Amino acid sequence: MLLALDARVFQTGMVGYPEALTDPSYCGQLLVLTYPLVGNYGVPDTTTLDTHGLPRNVESRRVWVSGLVVGEVCEQPSHWASVSTLHEWLQAEGVCGIQGVDTRALTKKIREHGSLLGKIVVDGSDDPAFFDPNKVNLVNQVSIKEPRVYNPEGEMRVVVVDLGLKYNQLRCLLKRGACVTVVPWDHPLDPSQYDGLFLSNGPGDPQMCSTTVENLISVMAADTHKPIFGICLGHQLLSVAAGCTTYKMRYGNRGHNQPCVHEGSRRCFITSQNHGYAVDTASIPSQWASLFTNKNDESNEGIVHRSLPYFSVQFHPEHCAGPEDLEGLFDVFLEMVRQTSHGVTWDTCDLPATITSHLIYKPRPEVPQPETGKLPKKILLLGSGGLSIGQAGEFDYSGESRLLISYIIVCVCVCRGER
Repeated sequence: MLLALDARVFQTGMVGYPEALTDPSYCGQLLVLTYPLVGNYGVPDTTTLDTHGLPRNVESRRVWVSGLVVGEVCEQPSHWASVSTLHEWLQAEGVCGIQGVDTRALTKKIREHGSLLGKIVVDGSDDPAFFDPNKVNLVNQVSIKEPRVYNPEGEMRVVVVDLGLKYNQLRCLLKRGACVTVVPWDHPLDPSQYDGLFLSNGPGDPQMCSTTVENLISVMAADTHKPIFGICLGHQLLSVAAGCTTYKMRYGNRGHNQPCVHEGSRRCFITSQNHGYAVDTASIPSQWASLFTNKNDESNEGIVHRSLPYFSVQFHPEHCAGPEDLEGLFDVFLEMVRQTSHGVTWDTCDLPATITSHLIYKPRPEVPQPETGKLPKKILLLGSGGLSIGQAGEFDYSGESRLLISYIIVCVCVCRGER
């Protein structure tokens, strides 16, 4: 008999359920998938390793959600890489799931009332009390217990603080030539032992990770300043260490199509996200600047130090099942790390300008450009037409309509000359 008692959240992706289920950021959550049919491409082999010795088709060593809620589960998947059904996989992992639920109505309830506590109870069993995962240090549950080194012959040394690390973040570091040492969330940090520090994603309230915050404060107060890059929970912890405050969002941002505008270039990028807490933009200290802003709710999506090599983003630039428009931020980070490994010191730097230079629109020389002062006033946007629940979309919160809005934001920026 399987029961799940935890916070209930929804995810709007049409693909990527193997990645979502193995994302440690979902630890302690009842995950509601809004796509009408889930499991249609089955589950790939979770034991297949890539060239770095990491499982190729999942984001961590196990399924982390407490339970899965879907409208309909496909019992006969069709995909060349499928080795089992979603039901068989969850059963092997000891995770309960339920289908036949009106996920649209359930998600609308979450939208109206915010993230809610929920439970899946088998008929005829005792009704257990609710459990609130927000009161538990979930990071301690998902973090590695002992340090582990990958690619020991790498060109530069990067220490990764595992707050709920996704494997694709490791891949993004390893394929760029780094020697990566993954350490537990509360491991002491010694700048002499690395050229760059990376803070991973993770679940829960950032205030639960006070030890990590204290370690970051100590590192940033040291005489030697080395590059720091944080993602998701890593962004929140770096922000708290910098002096910012965080707050719990009403329902969080979880999906593959969140539009974010980079403050320096004013370009709009489509991002993948999974978080229930955010940084209060008004609390960012003067020596730091906002890096990205979510154009759906105007929440903060990143910060950057004005004169030192520290920056972070709330979204996931490394995402496997969603857009990777901003994976190049790993290039920015590792270029600074590479220079550090060659003896460059960072007493001062203009990192905001460096990131802007990397992200600003650079037209290809073979593409004709409009004359100065004659930017386009109209843009023809061709889409697939309207979608409704049960056809090919997700539902009114995201799906085609939300993606269309994201592209319209991009088009408006182009028309204004904000490439």
